[in-house]
Amino acid sequence: MAARATISQPGLSRFWFDPALPVVESRRACDSQAAYLPHTHPTLSVGAVDGGASVFSHDRRNARHDTRLAPGAVVWVPAGCVHACNPVPDGRWSYQMIHVDAAWADAVLDEAGRGRVRRVHVTADATPYALVCALNATLFSDADVAEKEAALVAFVGDMQGGLGQDRLRHGTPDDGPPADARLDRVTALLHDRHGDVLPLAELAGVAGMSRYQLIRHFRARFGMTPHAFQIDIRIQHARRLLRRGDAPADVAQQLGFADQSHFHRAFRQRVALTPRAYQRAG
Repeated sequence: MAARATISQPGLSRFWFDPALPVVESRRACDSQAAYLPHTHPTLSVGAVDGGASVFSHDRRNARHDTRLAPGAVVWVPAGCVHACNPVPDGRWSYQMIHVDAAWADAVLDEAGRGRVRRVHVTADATPYALVCALNATLFSDADVAEKEAALVAFVGDMQGGLGQDRLRHGTPDDGPPADARLDRVTALLHDRHGDVLPLAELAGVAGMSRYQLIRHFRARFGMTPHAFQIDIRIQHARRLLRRGDAPADVAQQLGFADQSHFHRAFRQRVALTPRAYQRAG
């Protein structure tokens, strides 16, 4: 599936994904005012700023960190890290965002004997930005799938080296508090029953906490409430179903949204496109 290599229309977002290479999805946006709620991805996500100014927010060690990004900046966001990146007030920005299957990326780094990058990384160095641009030039071109896969493999390894992360080896991420088995039980339930209504009292019972304790501990670890975490999971599934060609109304019903307008609103807050526009952009 090929796409144009450049974007010239203001406010245009363009996606690339191909069922023949399902481990990667890419987005290019030009002169955008789109804003995002804090959210997560199940993928490794690498973003680059092409123009304008934006603010990148992420949670680290129980605190929110805001970093202003200028053109040429690159952010590396491991799977599961709560983050958001938005234009400055009343501003516009142009950017690229590449999502890579996390397990696939880890396998590439393992094969190369490189460490897995376990934390959010922000850089203004020229090399990482050039790597993002080069990969997208290939993905959005008419190159065959084998060439695109080779470019992606090289990108993951080169980016890891370009960020200076060879010192980071397998182990615990340095972002956020340590793992908590009580919260792990809650997130497992949210994943397993992402389409169900799960009352806070039920989740608190699973964790063995009061409702207040659950909210406080969950926010400290994940940067959002259990309900927001569940909506995030639903949106991740929605992207996959929409890429498969499912109708937005069917996706909303499958994933347990109260109605299509609720789905539309939640999707747009996290993807900055409507479900139909996202589906048509590919």
